Amino acid sequence: MCREHRGSTKQTLTTKQDFSNEEYIFVGNMGNLEYFNAVKYGWSWAGDVLGVKATYVGPAENDVNAQVAAFEQAIAKQPAGIAVFASDPVLTPVINKAIAAGIPVVTAIGDQPDSKRIAYVGSNQYDIGYMGGMKLGEALGGKGQVAILSLPGIAMFDERVQGFRAAFATFPGIKVVQEGDTKADTVTAVNVAKDIMQRYPDLAAFACTDSTGGMGAGTAVKEAGVTGHIRVISMDRNSDVLSMIQDGTITGTIAQEDVGNSYWALQALFTYVHHQSPLTTDNKAAGVTTGPSIIQTHVNYIDKSNVQYFIDANARFAK
Repeated sequence: MCREHRGSTKQTLTTKQDFSNEEYIFVGNMGNLEYFNAVKYGWSWAGDVLGVKATYVGPAENDVNAQVAAFEQAIAKQPAGIAVFASDPVLTPVINKAIAAGIPVVTAIGDQPDSKRIAYVGSNQYDIGYMGGMKLGEALGGKGQVAILSLPGIAMFDERVQGFRAAFATFPGIKVVQEGDTKADTVTAVNVAKDIMQRYPDLAAFACTDSTGGMGAGTAVKEAGVTGHIRVISMDRNSDVLSMIQDGTITGTIAQEDVGNSYWALQALFTYVHHQSPLTTDNKAAGVTTGPSIIQTHVNYIDKSNVQYFIDANARFAK
């Protein structure tokens, strides 16, 4: 009897349904940035793992209105679920529209907590900045003038700045002298970094909330011939940032779990659609939602000791 029971259980577990025609859509933005190669790779890989159709859409440039239009088109396809890089509050109404249409939505990398999304997947933005601030503080021996390069007014980047400042507060010898706006443009970031260096000749470091700032600061430091004298902490694992870590221009960078964010976003959607826990006899009728509301993924630090592993992975993501 026991053998029969185990055998029937095994038979049940090894029987798989075919979900290959079930579509899940990731609505991105700024898709031309190398950072999103890993996001796209992770979304495709997650689709393969779960046996579903994983589609990525969204503008190549930083165009949130075009992203909203892509989201509207995704809703019209009535997919099983939608994940979205939700960096701007303008996305909240269209997220809510999808939910009203019965399509579950998970925000990834950037969040809109005031929306009706079922979950957020990504790193804690404050923690990203805090780790960067602690690593920079240690590299500076706890003292020096620091400038922050960011995108003021965008919540996720403002939270990173808060994390940086909180970390710096643990080093009494560190003083933040200026916060510069890169406008997510490398040329602008270079010029802003150069202006700050001229204004503060004793500047010890740049703390950057994204890769644009890291590249801008790194380029300005290199062109001024002060590599190694002015430290740079960047964000993200773009190949140009990693190359500057290799040559010593950038001290280190904070890497989000970009591939993992895509995987867990699709996993959250798939679980919501197929495997909600039986909290009630009929969750939908009862108006309840099960599963995690936040899936917080790790942040990691890249420096010369481990940079090659990330360079090799970037080559894979670009294929």
